[in-house]
Amino acid sequence: MSIVSITRIVRFNAAHRVYNPALSDAENQRLFGKCNNPNWHGHNYTLEVTVEGAVEPRTGFVVNLADIKAIVEREIVDVVDHKNLNLDVPFMSGTIPSTENLVLACWRILAPAVAPARLAKLKLWETENQYVEYDGR
Repeated sequence: MSIVSITRIVRFNAAHRVYNPALSDAENQRLFGKCNNPNWHGHNYTLEVTVEGAVEPRTGFVVNLADIKAIVEREIVDVVDHKNLNLDVPFMSGTIPSTENLVLACWRILAPAVAPARLAKLKLWETENQYVEYDGR
């Protein structure tokens, strides 16, 4: 049986402050620099959601991408878009809102939601020059 992967891209805007409350202000500034701005800063994120599975003979699809789009928009985009990751997003509560931690949180939410497809990879672009990838390992 052939396994095929397919990717849906979504975009959202969010603000955050990269800050560890267990550290001093000086240590936070040294570690996180301008990302530690106490007045927040924002990004135009791009999330690539890749799912994989066998092609269903009746439809020719691994999964209907319209379904994946609806899931990702409901579970992620609607929760984070134009929000402050530190203050407004329940699934980021108590977590340093780095891009690495954000992609892990997205994985925990999306992996069970995309069945019967299997979530294969998330790529989260924070800027046009920087992204993180996660494949569940």
